[in-house]
Amino acid sequence: MAETDPKAVQDLTSVVQTPLQQMQDKFQTMSDQIIGRIDDMSSRIDDLEKNMTDLTTQAGVEELDGENKIPATQKS
Repeated sequence: MAETDPKAVQDLTSVVQTPLQQMQDKFQTMSDQIIGRIDDMSSRIDDLEKNMTDLTTQAGVEELDGENKIPATQKS
């Protein structure tokens, strides 16, 4: 078998490492964007839940047996 040229190994390593590093950087950027969007969505959901609670309180709707809701004025 022929001996491997160290220069050729270095060149091949360099050629392979550059695209892999670029891919890793792109995946990290996408991951950061996704996490940011998830955090934003979480804040929006929290705000929506608070607004819904406020609206149901203002409307006089109370929770009864889980999801069934009746106006407070119709309570017996």
